[in-house]
Amino acid sequence: MYIDLLQRWNARVNLTAIRNEEEVVTRHFGESLFAAHNLFPKNKNETGVPHVSPHLREAGTPTIGSGGTTGRPRLADVGAGAGFPGIPIKLWVPEISLTLIESNQKKATFLREVTRALTLTDVDVKNARAESLSDIKFAVVTLRAVERFESILPVAAGLVAKGGRLALLIGKSQLTQAHSSLSNLNWSPPIPIPDSKSRLLAIAMNP
Repeated sequence: MYIDLLQRWNARVNLTAIRNEEEVVTRHFGESLFAAHNLFPKNKNETGVPHVSPHLREAGTPTIGSGGTTGRPRLADVGAGAGFPGIPIKLWVPEISLTLIESNQKKATFLREVTRALTLTDVDVKNARAESLSDIKFAVVTLRAVERFESILPVAAGLVAKGGRLALLIGKSQLTQAHSSLSNLNWSPPIPIPDSKSRLLAIAMNP
């Protein structure tokens, strides 16, 4: 259903340059679900709370039940565009409270339609620039395939709550920029994305 909506809207709004459905699955969904798996692993301990991924254990990622007044971790996807990685992460772990931040009105309208079509709950689409939301804090903030990468980095980091995570889906060439721009964060070793020669999942903690 998501792919069908994406293909229909893509004919009118430039949501993604990838048109082939198989590539949409492998590159958009695959990469997003890889991030979801590392941020919110499915295997649970005896209390029913997901284990922290080995990649994040040292820094102590917020887990289900540790965030927000509703007892749900709050995740923000900055520059959500076509909804990746935010919506696939929500499909992977419905317990999160998801905020999709998208300044383009047409793309924000698409995100609302996808949310309705997939009957997702606890999803807030904010048609605004991330800079205007600096008073809101999240347990996890994701960033993928955004324009103005260098300037949006500190904005995204500013949305991360103390003890929360910034998760970047980026190319290897962008890693140095991320580290130098956000040297105040505690960076975990980057995780190569499967079947990709240059893509990484880079996660940092706001100490």
